[in-house]
Amino acid sequence: MRYFVTGEQHRKSLLNALVLMFLGYIALLWVSNGMMYFHHMDLTPDSVISYYLGSEEQFTQPRSYQGMLEVSHFHLFSMGMLVLTLTHLMLMTEFSIRLKIWLSSLTYLSAIADELAGWLVRFVDPAFAYFKIAAFLLLELSLAALLVVVIAALLQARTKISGDD
Repeated sequence: MRYFVTGEQHRKSLLNALVLMFLGYIALLWVSNGMMYFHHMDLTPDSVISYYLGSEEQFTQPRSYQGMLEVSHFHLFSMGMLVLTLTHLMLMTEFSIRLKIWLSSLTYLSAIADELAGWLVRFVDPAFAYFKIAAFLLLELSLAALLVVVIAALLQARTKISGDD
């Protein structure tokens, strides 16, 4: 009854709608992230090595230290904010603590691994191309899982809100 007197049900419904719109935006970001990866390379180690170390056949230069540093600087901040936001939203769901810890840890680790992997390919050993591919796939899968978990929880909450009206 308190929700009807104070107007809570409308604010919660509006908040859920805003978060769903944000998640739609993040889904577009997720798609564009994959598109950018596949624009430069594919899921073969040779393509990853060519991207980071350059290719005589394609007349491309190796990635420069400064260029990679600029990309990492931006990615470390933006991916950190994205993962923080998505994991924070997931914490407000009714899923198990075990799932929340596992998915949060996996997402943070895969985001860091994805950023680190390019540096390892470029400056340590080309064999880290396998690590880059695995880190990219794990990051995309963990971000997708976060999106699905939060969207499912919000849709379930919207159903409950509609049923209470």
